[in-house]
Amino acid sequence: MDFKANVPIYLQVMNDIKKQIVCRQIALGEKLPSTRELAVKYQINPNTAVRIYNEMELEGICFTRRGLGTFVTEDEEKYESMKEEITQGPIEEFVLGMKELGYTKETMIRAIEDYFERG
Repeated sequence: MDFKANVPIYLQVMNDIKKQIVCRQIALGEKLPSTRELAVKYQINPNTAVRIYNEMELEGICFTRRGLGTFVTEDEEKYESMKEEITQGPIEEFVLGMKELGYTKETMIRAIEDYFERG
């Protein structure tokens, strides 16, 4: 994963894990890698991996079973709110960029429709 300099690493990894959950690459209720495995996978400090799981647990995205590991929540409502959260960033970025170019809501919609018609 290529990290952006202007966003904390732990947030970037959290967002990547959330995207994997939303895309169902990681299933609800699935066991997550250990913090050590997470650190190796993302080439991050093990303390950062611990922070990631702590933050995700605070957000209700995962939970820890003592002696068994960390698991993704099984809560469908949490999944839906995560999905909503993940989609807002790209939408906001797109809309703000189009507004800078002088597009209105109607011209943005037309541009999107044209894009899909072209395939």
